[in-house]
This record gives sequence, C-alpha cells and structure tokens, in this order.
Amino acid sequence: MQLIEGKKIAEQIKGEIAAEVQSIIAAGGRAPHLAGVLVGHDGGSESYMTSKVKTCEQCGFKSSLLRFDESITQDELIAAIQGLNNDKGVDGFIVQLPLPRHIDEQAVIEAIDYRKDVDGFHPINVGRMAIGLPCFKPATPSGIMMLLERYKIETRGKHCVVLGRSNIVGKPIATMLMQKGNPGNCTVTVCHSATPNIKELCRQADIIIAALGHPGFVTADMVKEGAVIIDVGTTRVEDPTRERGWRLSGDVDFDNVAPHCSYITPVPGGVGPMTIVSLMHNTLLAATGRAYTD
Repeated sequence: MQLIEGKKIAEQIKGEIAAEVQSIIAAGGRAPHLAGVLVGHDGGSESYMTSKVKTCEQCGFKSSLLRFDESITQDELIAAIQGLNNDKGVDGFIVQLPLPRHIDEQAVIEAIDYRKDVDGFHPINVGRMAIGLPCFKPATPSGIMMLLERYKIETRGKHCVVLGRSNIVGKPIATMLMQKGNPGNCTVTVCHSATPNIKELCRQADIIIAALGHPGFVTADMVKEGAVIIDVGTTRVEDPTRERGWRLSGDVDFDNVAPHCSYITPVPGGVGPMTIVSLMHNTLLAATGRAYTD
C-alpha cells in the first residue's frame, strides 16, 4: 500500500506556480490577481478563505477579499460580482459557498463572467468540460486528476466507481475520468443514495472515489485487493481524545481499508491540500490567457 500524499504534491505544485509567476514578473508582467467574495461569518468559509489568501502569498499572487454581511440582498451581491467582472486588474474570482438562504446560488454563479470563473462552476465551463474542450475545471476534481497523474496511476480501461453525484465533486470527476486522456479513459459508475447495490459495484472497482460526506462509509468488505482509493470526505466527528474534542474523518474506514489498497489518500493531507492548489492553477491559467487553449 502506498499513501498518496496530497500535501507533499501540493507543495511541489505551489513551487512550480511560484517559479512561473517570478518569470512573468521578470519579463515585465504582473502577478496574477485572485479575488474572493465572502458573505456572512460561517466558520468553515472563513477558514477556507484564510487558507486561500495564504496560498496566494506562497504562489506570488495578489489577493483581495470583498466581505459582506449576510443581510446583503441578491441584487447587491450580483452588482458586486459585475464590478469584479469588469475589473481588468482581477484575473479570476470566487464566491465562497454556501450563501445565505435568501440568495439563489445558481443565479450568483451564472452572474460570474465564465472567463473569470476559476471555481469552474459556471454552466459554460461545465458544458465545455462535458464535451472535452479547454475550460476552468472545478478545483477538487482537478486536484484528484493531478494526484492520479503525479503518482502515475493507470486509469485507461479501469473501472472507477464514484460515490456521490454533487455538482462540485461527483459529477465533474466522473466526467473528467471518462474523457480521452491520461488520466482518463475510465469506465465510470456513479453511485448515490438511490443506488441499491453499492457494495457489489464497489467490489468491482479498480478505483473508488468517495465523495459522500458520510464518515467511514467505505468499509474493507467493499474494496477488492489492489484497488485505488481516493477519499474526498472531510467531516468533523466527535473525538474526546483530542484537545479540541473532534477530528476530521473521511468517507473511508482508513485503518481497515488501507491494507487492501495499492494506493490510498489520507484524511487530512490527501485531497484537501490539492483543492486550493488547483484554484491557484486556474488563476494562473486565467492570468496567462491559457484557460481556453491548454
């Protein structure tokens, strides 16, 4: 069993991005600029945005943050987004989700200029991804693809089972793995809450990508020998042995599943660090005009 060390790979990629940014600046260009929009005071969103700002610094990017109270109206938020769309000094931006209930998230996503949509959620980017055209791809699935590539994990002709059908992870990673390419060329099965025979399907899988948000869902009896396991889950579970009273748990019962795997990601330190690095990669593509050519 080999551990897929996302944290280590993320550091390597940050170094590669920083080196390219230095070259851009040395040639008379400017640093890429990533902006963020944060509505309200959700603890998880605050922490995630702080990590993004820190990673921007490590990559040599400029970053800015627009903060709004949760009472902001949808029209006011969309007006702020239009301002970012029109700001030529901003290469890409993200609107941190979730948003307050009175705001239509899809309407907000569609208000973003798809050419600055470094989260990869705009329908134009989703559509281009579906038919295999260059575009901004969602960060977490992109991070998974980077890990498969960096670890030289064979995907061609393999059966991949994706657990979860979210627009953020499940659907896009299934789409990306089906495409011609390397990684890619997989036969993909997407399982969800209405799938009756999940265990049997998982036992057939060469690769399992667990993105359910259900701690410990994937157990040893669901995994065939030599399978590759990518655990996207990050759920807080109570743990009285920890000083803070909780720990992060993945969707995979790591201790019992790991002995049966050829490769497996830990939680934390697996997919998570790759998500922010993928966002930085998208921002670099936006700044250099390569998002729709690479």
